[in-house]
Amino acid sequence: MGKGGRKQARRSAFHIRVDEEPHAKRRTEMLKKYPEIKKLYRFEPRTKYIAGATVALQLAMAVGTRRWGWLPWLAAIYVVGATANHSLFLAIHELAHNLGAKSVAGNRYIAMMANIPICIAYSVTFKPYHMAHHRNQGTLGVDTDIPSAIEGLLVTGTALNYWDHSARKAVFMFFQIFGYALRPMFTKPDLVPFDKWIATNWAICLTCDALLVAAYGTTPLFYLLLSTFFAGSIHPTAGHFISEHYVMDGTAETYSYYGVLNYLTYNVGYHNEHHDFPAIPWSRLPLVKEIAPEYYDHLPQCSSWPGTILRYIFDDTISPYSRMTKDPSKVTGKEW
Repeated sequence: MGKGGRKQARRSAFHIRVDEEPHAKRRTEMLKKYPEIKKLYRFEPRTKYIAGATVALQLAMAVGTRRWGWLPWLAAIYVVGATANHSLFLAIHELAHNLGAKSVAGNRYIAMMANIPICIAYSVTFKPYHMAHHRNQGTLGVDTDIPSAIEGLLVTGTALNYWDHSARKAVFMFFQIFGYALRPMFTKPDLVPFDKWIATNWAICLTCDALLVAAYGTTPLFYLLLSTFFAGSIHPTAGHFISEHYVMDGTAETYSYYGVLNYLTYNVGYHNEHHDFPAIPWSRLPLVKEIAPEYYDHLPQCSSWPGTILRYIFDDTISPYSRMTKDPSKVTGKEW
């Protein structure tokens, strides 16, 4: 419902950005006013230790719960496993920005280690797609974070009524990890050619999967695979997939979240700060806001990731089309 109780219309197309995306402009202004922010540009050595401990936790849980009953086993997967694997998603995100080690190769190897409990090799291919998201935020056909036309059609375009629309959005949220995994392959399949790094990523994952099954049977592998599934499904930490860039208030296209779940997710909630300064690691993003609060305090914020999931499902005006895209007339054809 809009102001005065007026019913707002369900969107049938993406929002179109009138101005340039806000992050580059804000970064320039902030560095001019606060040049000390550049001192925050450095890698965070603690990332590898935290990620390593999370990997150890997941492997121990996978093996230790293999004889549990179904209900406690599934509860462990949702509460511990999904949370841990989602944390590893965000560790890989940090490492894609080369923020966990001095060298590019070092970041890749740490990311491959973090990828082990996820079971599906993706840490190497994630990086180029994510860099395209940063460099071309909102550009259709380049930014693979934008829902595809088929997603918009299936979830919203053919919905019969409010309840049908809500049910479709709930199904999308439940299976959203498949959307994020498959969308890049259909949108820009040629962006990441097969190379030795991808081969190494798959070799490590498949070898660890095989060793786990050989030693303990298939149950631990299913623990890890279901942890990965629920990590990207309707899970409190997965709310950031929606909260980060879905237009919820006005025309803002990036939102920050400053709640406690940041402790489990490498401060990914500081998302405006991250897009403004992608060379600053998770541990120092709060300092950006402390140094320059006037640039962030007035922006719309997300107060709850679980609340964002519920709003996405039950607010009829929010859908896959609730994303800001670049004005087609301003696309130069030179996008990375």
